[in-house]
Amino acid sequence: MRLLVLLSVSWGMAFTCLAQNALKMSIRNEKNKEPLIGATVQIENTSIGASTDENGNVELLNISNGKQTLICSFIGYKTIEKNLDFPSDKPSDVLTVFLTENGEELEQITVSTTRTSRNINNVPTRIEVISLEEIDEKSNMKPTNVAMLLNESIGIQMQQTSYTSATQSIRIQGLDGRYTQILKDGFPVFGGFSSGLSVLQIPPLDLRQVEIIKGSASTLYGGGAIAGVINFVSKEPSEKRDVSLILNENSTLESNVGVWFSQRNKKIGFTILGAFNYQHPYDVDKDDFTELPKTTSLSFNPRLFFYFNDSTQLVIGNAVNYETRFGGDIFVINNKPDNYHAYFEKNNSFRNITTAEFTKKI
Repeated sequence: MRLLVLLSVSWGMAFTCLAQNALKMSIRNEKNKEPLIGATVQIENTSIGASTDENGNVELLNISNGKQTLICSFIGYKTIEKNLDFPSDKPSDVLTVFLTENGEELEQITVSTTRTSRNINNVPTRIEVISLEEIDEKSNMKPTNVAMLLNESIGIQMQQTSYTSATQSIRIQGLDGRYTQILKDGFPVFGGFSSGLSVLQIPPLDLRQVEIIKGSASTLYGGGAIAGVINFVSKEPSEKRDVSLILNENSTLESNVGVWFSQRNKKIGFTILGAFNYQHPYDVDKDDFTELPKTTSLSFNPRLFFYFNDSTQLVIGNAVNYETRFGGDIFVINNKPDNYHAYFEKNNSFRNITTAEFTKKI
């Protein structure tokens, strides 16, 4: 009986030893064949795994018999999966795995502020471009207007022109705001308001990029562009439907609602932007004088795109902007004026702009 138990235990131990396989590996860069330090090797659906040493080597132990999936990964490199059968015919051999760098493709940026569309790498004039990724980030933080987006650019200063109504102008390289030309898709649709309300009426939800020329561009855009040019470029429709919605409520009692919708087929496309913002009068220091005026603004901007062929298109758009700003003494705003509470400032603006653009690429 003792002999039978001894044989059974010995057979079980031998089977266990046969089932515990080992694997030696070397992880290297496919381009220069250098070892990758800290690369991770893992057996799928198991707790067996390890990281490579300073020579890019690693050894895995206690691997069960049968087909196993090996996962090799490293930060900045593409993950590789390999299927191996255990036990191996050559258990003493070192398996070498080459990982490929996971390169990032940069979006091609086409500049249109120079009147002729060209790649930013080929533009002789120094132009700064704020990309869509940064615009989306700032839109979530401040969906009302583009003031925050521009204020973080070097050489651009948002100067408040009225403490009461909180209007702002754009100063480039220290020059007054009236010398900055503001464009929307290449059109000077904000002429006459660059020193006050215009920047507060541009919702960033439909913007694809912002192009900035710092320094005189008066040869292209006249005397209003002595300080520089800022061109807000709108998104264009794609065959895949694009819908964006922003609902925002912040601590300063401001409410924002924005909707963006676009789609196209082979011959026609459209984009629709709608934005509504409401700011309650806000008195921070309780001195009965508003730091943020009572503001109501509404923007509606539909555009139609006609694609005649690959090189010819017609764009017809209409932009409606309404805004009212009421700031000053909080008693006046609440319809309770008296001899001591009488000061206020009120700005009303309504803009209805229709644009048409015909493009033929030669």
